[in-house]
Amino acid sequence: MFLGMAAGLLLGFWARTLGETSALAEALRIVGEIFVQLLRALVVPLVFTAIVASIAALRDLGNAARLVAGTLIWFAITALIAVSIGLALGLLIEPGVRAGVDAATAIRPTSTGSWLDFLRGLVPSNMLGLSASTRLTDAGASTSISFNILQIIVVAIALGIAAVRVGEPGSAFLSFNASALAIFRRVLRWVVRLTPIGTAGLLGHAVVQYGWQSLSALGAFAGAVYIGLGLVLLVVYPALLRMNGLSVRRFFAAAWPAIQLGFVSRSSIATLPVTEAAVERIGVPKSYAAFAVPFAATTKMDGCAAVYPAVAALFVAQYYGIALHASDYLLIVLVSVVGSAATAGLTGALVMLTLTLSTLGLPLEGAGLLLAIDPIIDMGRTAVNVAGQALVPTIVARRQGLIVDIAATDPAAVPAAA
Repeated sequence: MFLGMAAGLLLGFWARTLGETSALAEALRIVGEIFVQLLRALVVPLVFTAIVASIAALRDLGNAARLVAGTLIWFAITALIAVSIGLALGLLIEPGVRAGVDAATAIRPTSTGSWLDFLRGLVPSNMLGLSASTRLTDAGASTSISFNILQIIVVAIALGIAAVRVGEPGSAFLSFNASALAIFRRVLRWVVRLTPIGTAGLLGHAVVQYGWQSLSALGAFAGAVYIGLGLVLLVVYPALLRMNGLSVRRFFAAAWPAIQLGFVSRSSIATLPVTEAAVERIGVPKSYAAFAVPFAATTKMDGCAAVYPAVAALFVAQYYGIALHASDYLLIVLVSVVGSAATAGLTGALVMLTLTLSTLGLPLEGAGLLLAIDPIIDMGRTAVNVAGQALVPTIVARRQGLIVDIAATDPAAVPAAA
């Protein structure tokens, strides 16, 4: 992975000197896109079969309800810590005061977050969680098809529970599902072996497309966000691992490939299969990981839904000279803790940001000021998202006695465990 990232950086800077339309730039883009497409192609069958299998396995666990409750509680705890860090940095650094961006670049987003989106996203429009959209362009009409992962999770949970409750008639379905899951996992192993190549393509394309020039006007904002993301990833998460008797080294040794892939791909969903495999390597049982990780990938976003909207909301308020009060800060915390669920199944942090701005009554045009560097910020946001999606199942499984971290109690075993 490190070699792939290094190669991607070198090839990306080389391609920038050749031009964005050069053959090397196009090759990097195609390699990265193909790798992400391979991962996304596996997401739907893996999520569906894994959750059905987890429902079947959870029936044998007496603490299934405590596992679900513990997952939600730790979602809230980590989000609360992350948004508090974002607020503190926003007040300390004051990125909106130091911004050099032109107000003329402010554009009102075409789509905004809504508290009703969560309820809409929960109800499947069809059994496949499939949706299609058509966009009219100068070249004609283009139709794209996508899967709503949250709806797939709901369908899988419903079918899994039904298969368990019907008894013997459902055993054949559960057996077929288990076989399909094993097959998809083997295909996943083949795709994961391509990760260094995919990383080189994704990171190289990001360097070609975005570079770092846009950071100059919004340097204070970008710095505040990345400082917050770094504190969450490198300080808060290790502290929580230690508090729960878990080895920091073992966790990051297993989760780092998923974190890296999240950074370069900018997609928690595309990284989901790698994240789930990482959690299982740490020692989390498959029956719980298969439920917790897909659920976290759609609703657990400490980067996109906590640190980023907190700093961004303060940026917009400071830029427009709007004073915020204690009640406004509490609203930011509330939106960050529960808002990621309200935007589940939707795209990117922009929806979460507009949800925060609209709740506070701040100008939605302020979101347009930040779009120039959003892809660069999104890399760090997604990396923290993925780390949190691996952290919470690990902590919950540890607290429920489902894993015993040898490395945490036997220092001599650390190298072997890692």
